[in-house]
Amino acid sequence: MEMKDRLNNDRGNAILITASIYEACKYYKLFTDSGFTKCAIITSYTADISEIKGEATGEQRDTENRFKYAVYQKMLNGQDIESFEKESKEKFVKEPGQMKLLIVVDKLLTGFDAPSATYLYIDKSMRDHGLFQAICRVNRIDGEDKEYGYIIDYMDLFKSLEKAVDDYTSEAFDGFEKEDVTGLLKNRAIEAKSHLEELLESLRALCEPVALPRTTLEFIRYFCWINDGDVDQLKENEPKRLSLYKFTASLLRAYADVVDNLDELQYTPQQIEAVKNEVVFYKKVRDEIKLASSDYIDLKKYEADMRYLIDNYISASESEKISAFDDMSLIELIVERGVDFIDAMPEGIKKNKEAAAETIENNVRRKIIEKSGTNPRYYEKMSELLMKIIEERKNLKEDYKKYLQKIVDLTRKVEKPEEYSGYPEQIKKSAALRAMYDNFSQDEEILLEIDRKIKTVKPNKWLGDKAKEKVIQRGIYSIVNEDEAVYTIFKIAKEQKEYW
Repeated sequence: MEMKDRLNNDRGNAILITASIYEACKYYKLFTDSGFTKCAIITSYTADISEIKGEATGEQRDTENRFKYAVYQKMLNGQDIESFEKESKEKFVKEPGQMKLLIVVDKLLTGFDAPSATYLYIDKSMRDHGLFQAICRVNRIDGEDKEYGYIIDYMDLFKSLEKAVDDYTSEAFDGFEKEDVTGLLKNRAIEAKSHLEELLESLRALCEPVALPRTTLEFIRYFCWINDGDVDQLKENEPKRLSLYKFTASLLRAYADVVDNLDELQYTPQQIEAVKNEVVFYKKVRDEIKLASSDYIDLKKYEADMRYLIDNYISASESEKISAFDDMSLIELIVERGVDFIDAMPEGIKKNKEAAAETIENNVRRKIIEKSGTNPRYYEKMSELLMKIIEERKNLKEDYKKYLQKIVDLTRKVEKPEEYSGYPEQIKKSAALRAMYDNFSQDEEILLEIDRKIKTVKPNKWLGDKAKEKVIQRGIYSIVNEDEAVYTIFKIAKEQKEYW
């Protein structure tokens, strides 16, 4: 489950078809004994005590019925079977990360609609209509990362079914139009090869307008901005970046699907190496553009299982450079590592000082904009400091190391003002107090009194409720006795999560 696409990112799950309830129970016990517990058996078995009534006991005479009964009792853990099955099916459909595998015999093979179902493992002799219906359990598209389902056939059932599909002569397809069946079953490797080549062509076309010499800086100019840090241009170019991210994510999956069969698909060794180099190249471009634009914060849904695919099908070394960004933003890295953060940046950005500077400055600028509503004056001052640093860099007034240190100092003030901006001891502990200190008054006693009053009088779920908001406004007025001051303080209070 940790190795398969979609199974390892909690977006997909699987169904295992077994030949009997006894076999289903054996599989379940094997899985759970190995520590895998996000699975359930869904069969016609009732797990009633009458199932084992009259059976002999003892290690040598433990029967299949006793085994099934024991496995079910452990699985149900006191819950009735109807409720357990209902809950398991709901989890499978709505929370695939919490129910990774359903083990079945005959149930759920018709009519069970679960778009998350991505893999169908068949360990049971099946044919014609029953097999076709089972296959349909995994053919529902489910978001950007599921383009088709996977069938793992342990029983070599598909030779007969493929012939039936080709000839359209079998009763397997009663009730279906011929055009609905045509092309249903396809050779995964051949289809994946075609898909891989289509995606490479799409990425080539997308990147074709990038100016020479096509270094990281030219790609940033094309996908982000022509004028350094232009927020409007960044927004205008968002559709191009989204296409880059989606095409690249699909490319990595398509490559993983065929990488073990490239030589069988009539690729020469030189072509295999060329394909791999292109995949690595577009992944590198994608990573650098995400970082420069700071989209990496917003686009986690496209990244769910990319690290696994990179490590296993491209090269672990290719992902080591960006591993620092798996759980941390660039801003967090700057705060934590100081000027050494630069070593964690992708090679194409790091070795181009202009590209690195634009990437860093855009991330800091975006963080300032994001936080400005909580403390307008403070973050306006941070924005001014950033503009001054940018101007000095462009005018070549100081060396690169001093520039990086100034960026680190500013970023720490942006991200952790309580630690790096010199607030009084009683004020720095609270974002609300800091905001009132910067935007209203530096009288600590009045600010602390206002803070206590708001926390004392605020009704539950007051934000957006005019009547409840007036309660807070009256509380503030009881201290400051001035309408304009009440307006200023309340406007600040509405932005502070600690008051919500």
